[in-house]
Amino acid sequence: MKFDEVVLGRRSIRGYKAEPVAKELIEEILGLAMRAPSSMNTQPYNFYVITGEPLEKIRAGNTERMLAGVPQSREFRQGEAFAGEHRERQIGVAKQLFSAMGIERDDKEARQDWVMRGFRQFDAPVCVIITYDRAVDGSDDTPFDCGAVATALVNAAWSRGLGTVINSQGIMQSPVVREHAGIADDQVIMKSIALGWPDESFPANAVVSTRKSVDEAAVFVGFVG
Repeated sequence: MKFDEVVLGRRSIRGYKAEPVAKELIEEILGLAMRAPSSMNTQPYNFYVITGEPLEKIRAGNTERMLAGVPQSREFRQGEAFAGEHRERQIGVAKQLFSAMGIERDDKEARQDWVMRGFRQFDAPVCVIITYDRAVDGSDDTPFDCGAVATALVNAAWSRGLGTVINSQGIMQSPVVREHAGIADDQVIMKSIALGWPDESFPANAVVSTRKSVDEAAVFVGFVG
């Protein structure tokens, strides 16, 4: 694909085929993603790529603990709940997804099931956990660098026909993730990315989230005309 086709065509995938993804292909994608810029070339990120039985144990542990009311233990700070226009955008994409899936506002069971899909990494065959080196914890540049490599990863995957969705639900129960992914103590868990072959029959996969315009986002200074 051309660059524009990747960027404009990519969308978040929340329904996957059961078909496995070859390790060699994932290595290729990670190699591309790691060309993303990082602050002074510090490259603070690492990847734990999980599939098979370990991933099933993480799914089960996440789900069981959340349903049991165990408080979430996300390691990277979550911040305050969204408000204002940011909350409006969050609600907007949720409405798009519920509409695509035919989930009514008062259907609590269906809504709960949808939430649980996130804690199961959307049943994708692969989960990529992005961590960063604890030695740089607290640096403002570190989350920026992790975001850059995550963006490069999802675009590289899309260019190879694979779908992804970046999510936090998959790492909310960090003790479960650490245990079954074997995450080293010198790493802080940042994000999870579900990865696999898109199931084009899954309704939510057709959802394309909206973007604000360049006029709303950009301030041009010093340009003539």
